[in-house]
This record gives sequence, structure tokens and C-alpha cells, in this order.
Amino acid sequence: MYTELSLFIDGKWLNGAGRKGEDVINPATGKALGALPHASKADLDAALEAAQKGFLVWKAMSAYDRSKILRKAADLLRERAERVATVQTLEQGKAFGESRIEVLTSADIIDWYAEEGRRAYGRIVPGRQKGVRQIVLQEPVGVVAAFTPWNFPTLTPVRKIAGALAAGCSIIIKASEETPGGCFELVKCFADAGVPAGVLNLVFGVPAEVSEHLIPSPLVKKISFTGSIPVGKHLAGLAAKGMKKATMELGGHSPVVVFADADPEKAADTIAAFKYRNAGQVCISPTRFYVQEASYSKFVARFTEYAKNIKLGDGLEKGTTMGPLANPRRLDAMESFVNDAKDRGGKIAAGGSRHGNQGFFFQPTVITDVPDDAKVMTEEPFGPLAPIVPFKTFDEVVERANALPFGLAAYAFTSSGATATAIGDAIQSGMVGVNSVAISTPETPFGGIKESGYGSEGGIEGLTAYMNTKFISQG
Repeated sequence: MYTELSLFIDGKWLNGAGRKGEDVINPATGKALGALPHASKADLDAALEAAQKGFLVWKAMSAYDRSKILRKAADLLRERAERVATVQTLEQGKAFGESRIEVLTSADIIDWYAEEGRRAYGRIVPGRQKGVRQIVLQEPVGVVAAFTPWNFPTLTPVRKIAGALAAGCSIIIKASEETPGGCFELVKCFADAGVPAGVLNLVFGVPAEVSEHLIPSPLVKKISFTGSIPVGKHLAGLAAKGMKKATMELGGHSPVVVFADADPEKAADTIAAFKYRNAGQVCISPTRFYVQEASYSKFVARFTEYAKNIKLGDGLEKGTTMGPLANPRRLDAMESFVNDAKDRGGKIAAGGSRHGNQGFFFQPTVITDVPDDAKVMTEEPFGPLAPIVPFKTFDEVVERANALPFGLAAYAFTSSGATATAIGDAIQSGMVGVNSVAISTPETPFGGIKESGYGSEGGIEGLTAYMNTKFISQG
């Protein structure tokens, strides 16, 4: 059911013969799924040379013809959605239904960029003197090096691949070694759609070794990274040494503000479903819940009921609504958060411990009465933990929501138009959902502020991230 993994360099699939590597583990069982080859330094150099050669071919192709290839890749991904989703669930753990939605959304992202790449227009600026033509052009930046994490094996890579290719760039992508199959299957779709050799290259290896080899290369002109803040800062520093463009989508700790004029039970149902998606292993997952006092008890009761009714199990089993955590590191982290909360007076309303005797399962957890300086309120949990606390006034909750150095996503619920506008303006975040959790779509910008990074993926911003602006004054 899994897939035979390879590297993809210069249009060729390279297996593990003679290469170092590692096993890919099924988080639902703790057992190995398959072997993943690592790229050698020679492989990385070959990928760099191939990407440079591929860039010259790809950028010379018309945006119209590039678009046709991308659209074909999207069609292939839809045709293979069941298989790709199965591979992804095996290696990452999320429920199959979630995996399938992720794969189909990835196809939509390719389609969006296929069309938007045909509209990367320049403009004519009226000159100050007769006979002078002032032209603004958008040109592909060149070879891109991209790095993606384990929580969305298909969706995160496709944002970078489709954006780069639609702009006319070539790309070397290093996907997660823990969940390589989703990206592997994705790259196969692009290859089978006719992307020329060298335009798209897939490598794996020891993350620090790969990034420190690719980023300093003079052939690489743009970096795109999704992952943790410490690693993002390190890679941003490497990029800065070469004055290279960079998009950094880093961690968050998303506040949720529920005002007393909102329906507390409807808000609880909406945000709880979003909280436990992918077992909370989502960078925009709601992670700090502030509920106005008048609605606090009703919200907590409904949210807790939702958590207790989640069916925990293997993502491929029928009826499973939440799968395992992706790796044993997350189990240790969840226990650390819960124990700290208990030590500080927090009460466990649901869950709070590991589940079962195999795999990496942790119960959907609700914690109340936790102080703002508890670990779960100050550090991104990246798991199925929901701390819920009360607040009194608008100004108070804004101060608490904005107190951390993160600014990726935030959510609010209110029935007042005035309050909706005010909270949207007041929250310091790259994305804010007011009475909505739909903050990640192909056509809208996705990115954070403060220590959550800079730059955007998605929307026209995600395309221009891979382009240089050139001004020509022609007399």
C-alpha cells in the first residue's frame, strides 16, 4: 500500500543503491513502511546543475504552455487522489478523509497557480518626456531551494512547487524525511505531466546537511521554508549572507477569542473541529482559547463534549476522526505540556494522557483554569491540547492575545459587526478568521508576522514571491 521511494534529479528516479538512508515509520503502529534514500553531496550538486539547466529551458517557455503542463499535473493528482491519500495517511497518521481533502486541495492549488502564472503582468508607466516608454516587468527569480515539514506531506510542498513553476522558476525541494511519500507521489504527477528534466528535483537527507549545502550555492536565488522558528531563523541567516530572497512560514500560537454575544455552542463546534484536525499538528491550529465570562461555562461544556466524542484510531480505519501524532517526540511534548499545566493549577476536563499500547496516540485534551504563563499558553503545543480560559473586556483580551512573539493566525467569534471589525483590526496576526476558519485557500495569501515569519504563499503574493521586478526606461 505504501510506495517505493526515490530521489528525483534531472528527470531521473534514483533509488537507494549505495546511498545512506532511513526507515519511514507508520505512526499508527510504530512499524517501518519503507526505506528512504538520502542524497549524497554529489546528488545535491547534480540537482543544482540540473535545476540551473532546467530553469533556462522553463523560463523560455511561454506562460501559456507552462500553464498547460501544470493543469495536467493537477488532473493527474485528482485521478490518483485515493492512492496519494492512502500513502499520506500511512506515513503521517491523519484520518483518511483529511488526507483526501488535502490531496484534492493540493490539486486546486496547482490549478490556481497555473492560471495566475498566465497573468503575471507587467505594466507601462507614463513617461515624463515625449518618446520615453517606462516598462515594469516581472521575471522569474531563478533556482529555488525549498524545505517542507512532516505535518502536510502534499499541501506544503505543492504551495512551493506550483508557485515556483508558475513563475517560471526551477526548484529543488527537500521534503520531510518522516513523511516523504506524499511529496514523492506529488512530484510523480508533475513529471508525468511533462515538466522538463531539471525543472523539478526532489531530494532527502540530513536536514542541516542538505540546507547548508544548497542555500549557499550561487545557483540558488530564492529560499522557501516552512517549519520551526529556530530552524527558520538559521536558514534565513544563511539566505541573508547571499542576499537571497526568502519566504519563511514559521510557527504560531493562534489565539481564539469568543465574545459573549456569539453563540457559544456553535462557536465551540466550529473551532473544536478545527482544533483536532490532524491531531492539532497544524501551524494555524487554534491553540489558546479566550472566552468571555458570560459564555465561558457553555463553551467549555460543548467543547469538552466534542473532544470526548472523537474516535481515536488508525487513520485508515473506518470511522476514525483523529489519528496518531506523527512521531514519539510529540507524545513526550504533550505530556510535558499537560504536567506543567497541572502543576500550575490547571484542570483536565477531557483527555490528558496517551492512548493505547502501540503507535503514537494521545487523547484529545481540554484544560481549564490554566494561568497565562503556563507552558501551554506560551509555547506552541502542536498537538491535541486545548487550554480554555475566561476574559472580561475587549481591551484585556486583545492585550493577552497579542502578548506573545507569534503572529501567524488568530480567530474570533462575535455577532456584532462593530466588534468583528474592531477585533480584526486589533489582533496582530498575518491571518485572522472572524466567525470563520477559512483562512487558507489557494487564492488568498498565507503567511505570518513577528516571529512567525515573513512573505506569503497563496494568492498573487505567492506568485510574486518567486519573481523579480525589473524596470526599463526606454527612450
